Amino acid sequence: MHAPKLRIGFPIAALVWAFCGTQIVAQPVAEPAPVRVAIVGLEHGHVVGFLQQFPRQHDTELVGIVDADPALCAKYEQQFHLDHSLFYPTLEDLFTHQHPQALLVYTSIGQHRRVIEAAAAHGIDAMVEKPLTLSLEDALAIRRAAREHHIHVLVNYETTWYPSNHAVYALLREDRLGEIRKVVIHDGHQGPKEIGVQPEFLRWLTDPAQNGAGALYDFGCYGADLMTWLMHGEAPLSVTAVAQTDKPETYPRVDDDATVILRYAKAQAVLMPSWDWPFGRKDTEVYGTKGYAIAVNPTQIRERITESSPEVAITIPPLRPPEDTSLHYLAAVVRGELQPHGDLTSLDTNMVVMQILDAARQSARTGKTVVLHPLP
Repeated sequence: MHAPKLRIGFPIAALVWAFCGTQIVAQPVAEPAPVRVAIVGLEHGHVVGFLQQFPRQHDTELVGIVDADPALCAKYEQQFHLDHSLFYPTLEDLFTHQHPQALLVYTSIGQHRRVIEAAAAHGIDAMVEKPLTLSLEDALAIRRAAREHHIHVLVNYETTWYPSNHAVYALLREDRLGEIRKVVIHDGHQGPKEIGVQPEFLRWLTDPAQNGAGALYDFGCYGADLMTWLMHGEAPLSVTAVAQTDKPETYPRVDDDATVILRYAKAQAVLMPSWDWPFGRKDTEVYGTKGYAIAVNPTQIRERITESSPEVAITIPPLRPPEDTSLHYLAAVVRGELQPHGDLTSLDTNMVVMQILDAARQSARTGKTVVLHPLP
């Protein structure tokens, strides 16, 4: 007999074929329930992107928002037409009334450790907006909590979801570029005040006690993350950095421009984080022993593989779920479908990122190169 025709529009993720004698019966497999997530903090302007994403996807369900500022809560409640019952003034109130499986942390960077340790105590996974935290000391404390309570701690970077960066990584993996010799990474924009970030966001971005530094941390983390990934988790031998404030009238307490040099046994990376660019840019240049590739923007690369071949420009197709967006990825990790080891979001990668950032801040302050030692 012929297999029966399937109806279009099953509200399912897949169909399993079961053989029953000579008949083939289509059996629906139910989609997994959405992962229950809560947002902690509304003072990080990137939270807007998440609030825009929630209605457009089915992998996660927003079950709570924690922020102690009533005015800020009211602002977002109105802007995104959110149910008032979603809002809680403290983490304790959230945990009493809801049982989230993961937290999306959008506090200042200085609050990351406190929130992650609280999440760990309740066995709740966490994804924080970059960078992981303020210092290597805090990063080690976060790792202890994650290990003790067996939770995932992920770090979200915009550049993680760029198809172009993954295309460059694939060229390295396929040995088309040879061994890495030099990487140059530009990340920055005109400055947070200049681009008009929210007042609550600007307040802590320009406070070294809450942001760690200025552009050095805000944008230097992108390059440190990408380079650690490209080097398969290898930490640099040393870090040398210079940082300065070109606009002291705007950023009197933090740097607005920096250059960081990472030295490896057979490679170097130059990270150029800035709040002084004439316009925003995030691009990565990778030079190997055989050729080079440049991730020009999120979807385009330029590559030249041999001396005799011309440079070619390529448009890269979108990444496939669940590795195409942060919410897809988070849901897959919470469900156990992905193991975040050695990738751009993973805790092990971001421990090295914090080694680099902490050393860069020390180098910029002292004017001396900082030699890195293995993590304890």
